[in-house]
Amino acid sequence: MHKYIFNSRDIAAYIKYFSVPQYLEVSYMQYIFNLGPTVLAVPLTRNFESFKKDVYRELYFLWANGFEDEKSDIAYMIEKGQLTLVCDQECINLESYMKLITLHLIFTRSLPYANLNFYGLPLQLGIKCDFDMYERNVVMITESLQLHVSDRFGNDFDLTKGVPDELLRLSLNADMKKMLNDGADFKLAMREAQRKHMEELKANSLKVFGEKRRPRQFKAHPASARNSRASSEKTVGRSLYDGRTAEPTSNRQPKGTPKINNANTKGDK
Repeated sequence: MHKYIFNSRDIAAYIKYFSVPQYLEVSYMQYIFNLGPTVLAVPLTRNFESFKKDVYRELYFLWANGFEDEKSDIAYMIEKGQLTLVCDQECINLESYMKLITLHLIFTRSLPYANLNFYGLPLQLGIKCDFDMYERNVVMITESLQLHVSDRFGNDFDLTKGVPDELLRLSLNADMKKMLNDGADFKLAMREAQRKHMEELKANSLKVFGEKRRPRQFKAHPASARNSRASSEKTVGRSLYDGRTAEPTSNRQPKGTPKINNANTKGDK
């Protein structure tokens, strides 16, 4: 069985197809580079800076060719007249699509599997060949990409008996999973990259807007607070006992003032 090894075009296509944020692109490249020749072509594993330049060159090609996200035509991922490495030439789009799925399982190693219906892929990918040839190519590409196929209940599924019209589970085989588990934790690298990105945004924000200062709050002096309270108590005392009200418009009589019966004073004049 021929094991497929990824190249810089594959990594660039993954970054485009799954819309990897720009500030995380280098982290993704560094992770796949650290995995070494097990998943990456040997010439690309010698120097990281050269590998990064190759990936960015392919990113520009994909952008210029119209391959930008998951809504793009898979046929835009390859150059016109490019030859397949695993599948028959009529199924080159299947080969490209399955490489993206496998890379997604590698980068998100906490993802146990991906659901896929091979029966409906020819129409989605624009594959026009006999279904017998297509079924044979499905077997070849899954074996070459070291994928394990099972049904929706987790039982092993033999694709050599035919492609069913139902969802199948695709996962990395045991050897590939062991290799990823022995490597560095990609989540830690992502967290570190995101932390550095947030620090850069904060520093740039301070340069543009400056440090935001809180308005100074003045606290009343204890002596002035006591004087204010004594003054209010004095005013209340006057309003209660000197026959005046605190509110000039109030019609309430102050305490201690006797009520005058107007009915008994009419005949006193």
